Amino acid sequence: MPLTNRVTPFGEIVAVAARGTLMGNRGVLHDAEREVVRDWQVRRWIACQLQFRGRHREVMTPGAYTELFFLDEATALADGHRPCAECRHADYVQFRTAWRRTHPGMPASATAMDTAIHTERRLRPWQKRTYQTGIQLLPDGTLVARDGAAWLLQAGRVYAWSAQGYVETRPRPVSGEVVVLTPPSIVAVLRAGYRPGVHPSASLRWQTSRMLRKS
Repeated sequence: MPLTNRVTPFGEIVAVAARGTLMGNRGVLHDAEREVVRDWQVRRWIACQLQFRGRHREVMTPGAYTELFFLDEATALADGHRPCAECRHADYVQFRTAWRRTHPGMPASATAMDTAIHTERRLRPWQKRTYQTGIQLLPDGTLVARDGAAWLLQAGRVYAWSAQGYVETRPRPVSGEVVVLTPPSIVAVLRAGYRPGVHPSASLRWQTSRMLRKS
């Protein structure tokens, strides 16, 4: 049985077989039976490489931090995780540079960024904080909720999120209110030029090839 350690753009931690392309950390969330009993423990929510310098961990070891997994970086950002300063140092520097552009006068240390983002993550335990705005105001890399699903904005299109990859694409609407899943501070970082990694299925070519294989 898969462990409960995969995060959705809606902030849920679910059990699915697909692992994803990034690992996350926000403290010890599981008990001795490897059951998730809280959705966060510390304010430092980071997104890491799956492999780094040959390090090996036994997933969900009792007493150690809970390894969470994300389809891609856009998904991790939507749930309030930022790049790890160690294993993804170059991405962290780019994220911090974009943060400085959009938060003048605010420190750009890891602690300062985590503290600011944390106020935007949850209304209460297990309840994600969202907001509404016009879709035309949002940059690529943002995830929004429409018709009960999460959609990635990317290159003039929207892509329907699933745990295995993006499964549908449509032209991006030119206007209209949407529920935004990506925290506003991170949306500002995306608007300032930070480009998150996205799953290969978030491309029109990949989706066209997928439809041809099914026909």
